[in-house]
Amino acid sequence: MSTGTHVHVRYETRPEFTGIAHVTIDNRAKLNALNSTIIREFVSAIELLGKDAELRGVVVTGWGEKAFIGGADINELSKLDEPGAARAFITGVHEACRCLRDCPVPVIGRVNGFTLGAGLEVMAACDMRVAAAGAKLGMPEVRFGMPSVVEAALFPGLIGWGRTRQMLLLGDMISAEEALQWGLVERVVPLGGLDAAVDEWLTSLAANSVRGMRLQKKLIRAWETMPMEQAVQRGIDIFAETHEVAEPRELLQRFLDHQAARKK
Repeated sequence: MSTGTHVHVRYETRPEFTGIAHVTIDNRAKLNALNSTIIREFVSAIELLGKDAELRGVVVTGWGEKAFIGGADINELSKLDEPGAARAFITGVHEACRCLRDCPVPVIGRVNGFTLGAGLEVMAACDMRVAAAGAKLGMPEVRFGMPSVVEAALFPGLIGWGRTRQMLLLGDMISAEEALQWGLVERVVPLGGLDAAVDEWLTSLAANSVRGMRLQKKLIRAWETMPMEQAVQRGIDIFAETHEVAEPRELLQRFLDHQAARKK
């Protein structure tokens, strides 16, 4: 277990979830809002986890029950008047999202409350998202004279262009339940059931080959930027890479042996 000032990393101790890391953003006085210091700490933590060859999955959440990430720190945003300051800050927000997308294993967003602006972009950068009923999600930047940028570009692929326009141009918050209908999150559960819902996904991750999941995420990441024909060809390349080691053959044979034993 390692703990930073505002970003806490905890490895699972339950034997059935070996290789799972929990990352908690803790800026409890400001609904876990992101400032430059927290962003740097978060990126460093995720990138360090990504170097762990035994890592199987990552769960990202915010401290407490009120917020996942309540957005960017308004105090810092209000002082971006030096040359290059705005570019540096928003590049940091992008890095916080990029490190999740580039993390070699599945990342689960445990959405436990207000998820706004930069927080919603971080959530969108996760591979899967489960939200607590009552959570509120939104992109209010236009109300403060700013467009939604960086990983807001992921939204059309998640919810379509019409709903992306509605969210970004109106600046209204939506409920977790509406986010589920839109496809912005994959599941909504009562707040008290959030950990159990995450555990269900972790149980599935625990049953998978670590190498298989890493190659699958690598391929999904490539698909995002490729035309269809290139994406298909990239899949062929990855499939060939998969079979450069014996693991797929061994796992398939184990399955066949199990099936044969059940028939006896």
